[in-house]
Amino acid sequence: MPRKPTTPSVADNHAAPGGAAAVDRALSLLAAFRCGDGPLALAELATRTQLYKSTALRLLASLVHARLLQRQDDGRYTLGVEVARLHGVYQRQFSLGDVVLPVLRQLVAATGESAAYHVLQGQPPHTSRLCLYRVDSPHPVRDHIRAGDVLPADRGAGALVLMAYTPMPSSDSGTICFKTDPVSVHIRADGYFSGVGQRLPDVAGVSAPVFGADGRIAGAITLTLPAHRHDPRHITPVVAAAQTLTATLTDGLPATRNTP
Repeated sequence: MPRKPTTPSVADNHAAPGGAAAVDRALSLLAAFRCGDGPLALAELATRTQLYKSTALRLLASLVHARLLQRQDDGRYTLGVEVARLHGVYQRQFSLGDVVLPVLRQLVAATGESAAYHVLQGQPPHTSRLCLYRVDSPHPVRDHIRAGDVLPADRGAGALVLMAYTPMPSSDSGTICFKTDPVSVHIRADGYFSGVGQRLPDVAGVSAPVFGADGRIAGAITLTLPAHRHDPRHITPVVAAAQTLTATLTDGLPATRNTP
């Protein structure tokens, strides 16, 4: 009779209702690989998943057979070629707009103001950003930026957030450097920017960063509105929207962010 674990495994704590325990445990081994990992030994995988080594070894054999994992000559494991194939299928099916636009619509419904998703353009040093997606406020008085418009990378709430989290070129190879001006430092400390007149005198903006699975900034969600409607209460829904989109882009897994 096999011993019953005294500590529930990660899979047991997050079991799929009506699912198969063995599948949950095998998937927990796949999920144990994190950004920045090299090959992992059996002991490390067992520790991360809270599985017995004997159980993990049997599941790893199945994952290797399915080419979801690869076993190296030294006994350590890496992700296999089937993961790459599935990722390619996912990318061909994935539409960023299908993910971003519902979040923007919910933000507009919650605040009554216009919401957009901005990304930087080109290579460092960046001089422009792109309004990739936009949902307009129902108010007749609003700014009139449209999806596809190119904006400066040094002015506006979204620009300040994007640049605050974007590594700067460094003469010291391998060193990640970020802007150290007071505004950028405060943005990274607070996790958002809120202000009036950064791009146009009568326009306010609230912006928060969105991160990708690699931990780097992927874009910024920005609420824009006339200065007279600027309200600190908008900060919470903007940050929540950015966190929701980050969780979606990273499959709900915490990313190791490239920030100081």
